[in-house]
Amino acid sequence: IMKVINPLFMNGVREDFQKAYNDLGKLKKLQQRLAKIKIFDPACGSGNFLIIALKQLKLFEMELIQRMAELNKSKNLQMNLSVIYLKQFYGIEIDDFACEIARLSLWLAEHQMNCKFKEEFGVTRPTLPLTQSGRIVCGNACRLKWEDVCPKYIERSAEEEFANSDLNNTPMKLNIPKEVAEIYLLGNPPYVGTRNQKEDQKDDIKHVFCKWTDYKNLDYIACWFYLAKEYIYNSQNAFAFVTTNSITQGEQVAILWPKIIDVDTEIFFAYTSFKWSNNAKNQAGVTCNIIGIKSNPKQKLLYTTNTTKIVENINGYLLDFKNIFIKRENCSISGLPSISYGNLTGGCNALLLTEGEKQELVLENPNSQSFIRPLVGSQEFIKNIRRFCLWIKDKDLDAALKIPGIKKRIDQVRIDRLNTHSADLQKLASRPHQFRDMHEAKNHSIIIPIVSSETRKYIPIGFLGKETIIPNSALAIYDAESWVFGVLTSYMHMIWVNAIGGKLETRIRYSADLCYNTFPFPKITDAQKKKIELYANKILEVREKYFTKTLAELYDPDKMPEDLAEAHHNLDLCIESCYKKKPFENDDQRLKHLFKMYELMTSGAKDEDLEQLELL
Repeated sequence: IMKVINPLFMNGVREDFQKAYNDLGKLKKLQQRLAKIKIFDPACGSGNFLIIALKQLKLFEMELIQRMAELNKSKNLQMNLSVIYLKQFYGIEIDDFACEIARLSLWLAEHQMNCKFKEEFGVTRPTLPLTQSGRIVCGNACRLKWEDVCPKYIERSAEEEFANSDLNNTPMKLNIPKEVAEIYLLGNPPYVGTRNQKEDQKDDIKHVFCKWTDYKNLDYIACWFYLAKEYIYNSQNAFAFVTTNSITQGEQVAILWPKIIDVDTEIFFAYTSFKWSNNAKNQAGVTCNIIGIKSNPKQKLLYTTNTTKIVENINGYLLDFKNIFIKRENCSISGLPSISYGNLTGGCNALLLTEGEKQELVLENPNSQSFIRPLVGSQEFIKNIRRFCLWIKDKDLDAALKIPGIKKRIDQVRIDRLNTHSADLQKLASRPHQFRDMHEAKNHSIIIPIVSSETRKYIPIGFLGKETIIPNSALAIYDAESWVFGVLTSYMHMIWVNAIGGKLETRIRYSADLCYNTFPFPKITDAQKKKIELYANKILEVREKYFTKTLAELYDPDKMPEDLAEAHHNLDLCIESCYKKKPFENDDQRLKHLFKMYELMTSGAKDEDLEQLELL
């Protein structure tokens, strides 16, 4: 919560405090400013963010008053009364019980701070009787008008709005100009990915994004970002939310962030991915970002695990680069060969075999060997898990059915498919001897695991023989030249995948249309292809030296053999020389070059423009 509160507003008031430290008049104005601040959590739950914000502002005010007293040489008790009231704290919560808890918690928090105030200054406002609470509204934040909950102007009391009376002894309303409040929206709205959304949540998203047609794959939390952006539009107010990192990765970036980032609103601070969990029993930690938005920020801060950087811009991927949004592509923008998911099995688990089941089947009938093929998906490839499948072509079906063990499995697939609720799977019951897909290589396949550990410098990618079947837990490029393997296993490609691809928690999730098809790679000569092939083959040779180890072990960053690391380094230098003549100095340069190249390639740039980029 402090990661939200500090950069959103507390750091700013503390900076103003330091600037005014020796000026009593400026310190009094700073205290008056505190009375105009509103804190608004549009998904407040039981009020945690509001409570911490209240306490932090009260503690700061006590420090401010203490300094004013020092400059004033006395403790003027009238001056020492707090100007911060519960009426400055607003929230929306859909659960009525949580609303009551939030109101009660704010009362208790105010009482605690009043006690602390009295201990420090000897006087405070009395907590009792309870005359007000935080402005907590029970309702659906996706449907309510936020300005009705938290008005953008200072609300005045009856005493402030009316004079005592006119000559006829009638209360007289004063014509006091509306004063704009200083509002900070914050919180931890509900995430809820597309697959887990209930119908009413899908309806909420449709209601919020009714101007667009591309909202269906957005997380539920996107509603809060969009509504907050609308709320602060054309003002100096700001907001910051804790969010799952899914909205800064993959296809959601190109859908959501063009609606949030524009000439009026920018990301002014962000925390890159980190694990966050609460104290609830069995609560699973989630991988989060914190993102702050405002108009025309003086500076922009990008926080990582160990660093804080002042940057020129923070884009939707939380990168220090201009606002470019990577969109899915049906084919490679760089002319690389076609990629596809491996074969979808389509409810034919009975056709899949463990090593033990394979041996048992062959022992019963040696002729079954001709119908058994190695099956290698992501986990099988990385961890060297041996699995097999029955691979039966239509022309061989009669021969396969003569083997009792195979016939039994085919019959089971037919039953399983007919018993599903899926019409598509029921149709597949007409060919129970096959996967839904029947793709195979003529010579070899390049396999790309869909999910891989984020700790690895490289995704373990490799070649498989033509006999091996790849299921849809991995991606496949059939019969590609070996230089393509070199490009994909390079660090330049990894930089791109890490930046724009999706994540499973923090693990890398590789996508054909987002990671592969969008990857910018220059046109190269046959001589360059042969050079890449040499370095790529060297990697495969070194792997063979360690055939007793799995790829998970070989690509463990703490255990990677030196000769394998050197082989990758040499390939990386070769690949980078295809992009530009001068070597890159760091990852920022690599990524900015790739983004610039993507921008040129997708905007119809001429070859000479790309050649100029290579000369930089």
